[in-house]
Amino acid sequence: MSTLPAEQPQIPEPAWRKRAVERSTAAAKRRAEQRIQRFLDAAQELISEKGTIDFTVQEIVERSKQSLRSFYQHFDGKHELLLALFEDSLSRTAVQLREAAARQQDPIKRLRTAVESLYERSRPRADGQGPLFTDFALHLLVRHPDQVATAHEPLLGFFTDLIREAADAGAIEAGHPHRTASLVVQTALLAAQTPGAGSAAEPLTAEEVWRFCLGGISGATPGGRRAA
Repeated sequence: MSTLPAEQPQIPEPAWRKRAVERSTAAAKRRAEQRIQRFLDAAQELISEKGTIDFTVQEIVERSKQSLRSFYQHFDGKHELLLALFEDSLSRTAVQLREAAARQQDPIKRLRTAVESLYERSRPRADGQGPLFTDFALHLLVRHPDQVATAHEPLLGFFTDLIREAADAGAIEAGHPHRTASLVVQTALLAAQTPGAGSAAEPLTAEEVWRFCLGGISGATPGGRRAA
């Protein structure tokens, strides 16, 4: 009668091997992050100089002093690099707005600070370093709506929290915080990025954008008692 061979005991991986692999992986990750950042910095410099996103991958490669092969190891193409800049910009904007709003104690004042700050930070700048570089944002919205939605999540999550806090305090109607946040963010962004908004002599102000959003959120008129 045959017997099954005894199972061989599993030899645990030596601790030194784990440390060596982890150290090697961490070093490779740092090098990759550094290469990626150099490409991003080069693209941002070109945007600043040209005031547009009308430049080539070759220009990015030459400016970063890296290889074309390295570029395509990290990015599918120019649009993916610009998308990375776009996402990074929105994430940093969300952090900056959160810091500004945190200085206010009242929930409705926190919301107002966030709306007004988002509008001001989103207005195009002459040096091309505005956080949303309008033409590419609109290009993305048409061609890659899913990626745009993902990029906006940090902002939407932050505004959703603010609207929920204001609703819990009884300052506004509860409604649907996430959907309301989406409308508020879109209003502030489009007002900031639309050349025809207001007029050359009297452009829209951050306060006007806030009061318009507040009227939509709370149902109050611009001079209503809920205005902060």
